[in-house]
Amino acid sequence: MVILGLTGGIGSGKSTVARQFGNLGVHWVDADDVAREVVEPGTPALAAIADHFGEDILTDDGALDRARLRHIVFEQPEQRIWLENLLHPIIREELIHQLNNPQNYSLPYVLLVSPLLLETDQHQLVKQVLVVDVPVEVQIERTMGRDTNSRQQVERIIAAQMSREQRLARADAVIDNNQPLNSIAAEVRALHESFMVDFG
Repeated sequence: MVILGLTGGIGSGKSTVARQFGNLGVHWVDADDVAREVVEPGTPALAAIADHFGEDILTDDGALDRARLRHIVFEQPEQRIWLENLLHPIIREELIHQLNNPQNYSLPYVLLVSPLLLETDQHQLVKQVLVVDVPVEVQIERTMGRDTNSRQQVERIIAAQMSREQRLARADAVIDNNQPLNSIAAEVRALHESFMVDFG
């Protein structure tokens, strides 16, 4: 099974593009979803996080307080490094499991959707890198509108990610997500048909 990687900066619209592939029958796994699953209540990872940061990092019902944790790790880079060292291996293992076990699947490729595909060793799992691209100002506006983060916080998140230029330099294909949905769907369909030929 060929694994292709789909990445892009925060607010670039990776999920929108992934859903277009999904509409064509492509199995895709979102690393953000997996990252949430591995820290659900009762998981060893959540217990380790609570032990490290204290019980205040949990909500009243025992779930991870994501907003609080995000604030801490972007204010304190050494805490972000600790968290990444804990979670990245766990996430990678679960990604491999979910990518390699689609049910009743006949297409020759699957899609790993990950904002940190190129910043982590996840890129080693994929044969090609597809980059979802929008201008940085569009990333900021979309993320502020979606997550009610301040502009300063969004800019800090973008600064912590690989730059747009670096990401594009490593792309095997680029999908422009700053255009109407039907145009994006057409781009995805053309890529899908190409992949079916290349990997089928």
